[in-house]
Amino acid sequence: MIKNYIFLIGLFPSIFLAQEEFSEVIYLEHNSKLNIPFTHKNYVDYEYALHKAAGTHSASKPYTFQQINNYYKIAEEKKRFFKSGKKTWLGKKVWNEHLLQVKKEDYWFTVDFLFDVQLGRDNSALDYTFNNSRILNINGEIGAHFSFSTTYYESQGRFAAYVNRFITNTAANVRPKNSEGLIPGRGKTKAHKTDSHDYPVAEAYIAYTPNRHMQFQFGNGKNFIGDGYRSFILSDVSAPTTYLKATLDIWKIQYTNIWMWNTEPSMSAISNPNEHARKYVAAHYLSINLTNRLNLGLFETAISTGENGFDAGFFNPIIFYRSLEFNRGEDAGNALLGFTGKYKLNDNISLYSQFMVDEFSIGNLSNLSDWRHKYAYQLGVKYFDAFAVKNLFLQVEYNHARPYTFAHKSSILNYGNYSQPLGHLWGANFREAIAIGRYRKGRWSGSAKVVLGEKGFDLEDQLISYGGDIYQTYEDRSSDLGIKVGQGNLAQIFITDLETNYLINSANNTNLFMNLSYRKTSIEKPLANFYSGTNIWFSIGLRSDLFNWYFDF
Repeated sequence: MIKNYIFLIGLFPSIFLAQEEFSEVIYLEHNSKLNIPFTHKNYVDYEYALHKAAGTHSASKPYTFQQINNYYKIAEEKKRFFKSGKKTWLGKKVWNEHLLQVKKEDYWFTVDFLFDVQLGRDNSALDYTFNNSRILNINGEIGAHFSFSTTYYESQGRFAAYVNRFITNTAANVRPKNSEGLIPGRGKTKAHKTDSHDYPVAEAYIAYTPNRHMQFQFGNGKNFIGDGYRSFILSDVSAPTTYLKATLDIWKIQYTNIWMWNTEPSMSAISNPNEHARKYVAAHYLSINLTNRLNLGLFETAISTGENGFDAGFFNPIIFYRSLEFNRGEDAGNALLGFTGKYKLNDNISLYSQFMVDEFSIGNLSNLSDWRHKYAYQLGVKYFDAFAVKNLFLQVEYNHARPYTFAHKSSILNYGNYSQPLGHLWGANFREAIAIGRYRKGRWSGSAKVVLGEKGFDLEDQLISYGGDIYQTYEDRSSDLGIKVGQGNLAQIFITDLETNYLINSANNTNLFMNLSYRKTSIEKPLANFYSGTNIWFSIGLRSDLFNWYFDF
């Protein structure tokens, strides 16, 4: 169907606006209330602009164009890459424009047919690795208050050996039913030819913006809360999920409410064994600027399940969920609390942190090895225009999660979605250090990332939980006392990732890229989806930057 649609567009180029008219409206979305697609690489400039301004909030992502345009003129920046010498229809579409753009008095929309086409090789027995995504992306606005976006991915791929093993050897307690495995961050897959995967993904949302202080979104996609590369509070690690989001930005406060209808494909619904289990997550995040330099945030979330859907009480935008969850019944749900902090050290450096509390035994503070001390924290620093070098960005981050954090007695009530964490990619029972460098000059950009950490896994031949798998019930824990990070089947992880990008079309963020990653791991007892060894993976390709894809595990 998509191929036929694109073929028709090619047959009738006259439906496109003439260049004289088109040049005036080429960046319509940059003055809209739509989301800016969240990628760590592309958000550096936006975060720096927020850092330099007073009274801004940077943790709740994705940002909207309206929000960022107050501090950073996106359209003006993108027009620097406009190639005025392109006169042919094909040249303009490749370098400057959307495939289709329509603007009327009370509505507008754009259509792009995009790609994520990659070819590579790793040092395993695989002939080659590849990814072939055809992407239909539509954005637009109706009137002054309604915005919409939809993105459909039709994809096939074969990845590096360690990723393929993760996909096809996902542990039984998280393996999606009726599928050949789990593509990290995308969802379940079916087999495609030899050692390959077929995994369609759809994301979409509609937004209502009644005024400059408020916005409501309903859709299927991802959200992120935090200033780091990782987040314990809410990350974009797992597959897209259905959500309702309300944002209020007024005075010194930004208040974000997110309600999520999550899916656990490894579990069956009570009423229908052929239907995936559903669970419901309600979250508040309050960000307040105490001074022009200091920002503090408070986060709370509640997870519930049941055949009747969301408890109406969770739609209260200002209630404390912990008391509501407690009053619903013993172990009827799960609640977590989180705190964030950010301090602008100077015009170029910011310090940030997170602290997430799943459970804490106040009566046993003298013994911090108690299993009930379930918490995670993050410390980090960002350096913009580092050492007075324009567009050089440096970041260092440390993440630490105690065993059994984010897990629950009933697995369906853990802090997860679609067989992956809603927080940090590694789950729990780990410590990790990350260093990232990014540099941009003109159309060229490059990045380097180093990840060093250790994590405690469970043993495949035992039912005992050592606290690393958030989908394993903590009822089968190894002990009550003497709990420490790295317990169980200890693994050491070292990852280096280098990437170079060349921007082709700034209207839809299409890039040529080249990536080289080096991953070395050692584990005491090999697992089906995690083993000792070295993997070197080289890829080159063409893609549009629309989301973060995490292979650093």
